[in-house]
Amino acid sequence: MKKDDMVYIGHMLDKAYTVIHNVKGKDYQEFYNDEFFRISITFWLQIIGEAARLVSEATRQAYPNIPWSDIVGMRHRIVHDYLNINFKIVWTVATDELPELVKELEKIVPIEERDAD
Repeated sequence: MKKDDMVYIGHMLDKAYTVIHNVKGKDYQEFYNDEFFRISITFWLQIIGEAARLVSEATRQAYPNIPWSDIVGMRHRIVHDYLNINFKIVWTVATDELPELVKELEKIVPIEERDAD
């Protein structure tokens, strides 16, 4: 794995932790009614997608349990079709799918590297 890939995967993990921490104890209505909160979560998902986009194809193939194309596709949707973002999907990703992604990313990023931040 290229060293840069570990940096990008580390960013993915870091922002996933951020999203999970910030949605904890909240419900969809709170998310939807608070524009700054809604945009923050969406932006962090965009960062996760951008980092995933920059991970090499070889590394992506080495970790097929990670839905790389879905993650990158969401980033594209947020960036290029921002007027049509489905915030129910954003909320579902943030609350239901990111914990599973974190489990997979934690298998890649050594604990020492996570603790160094």
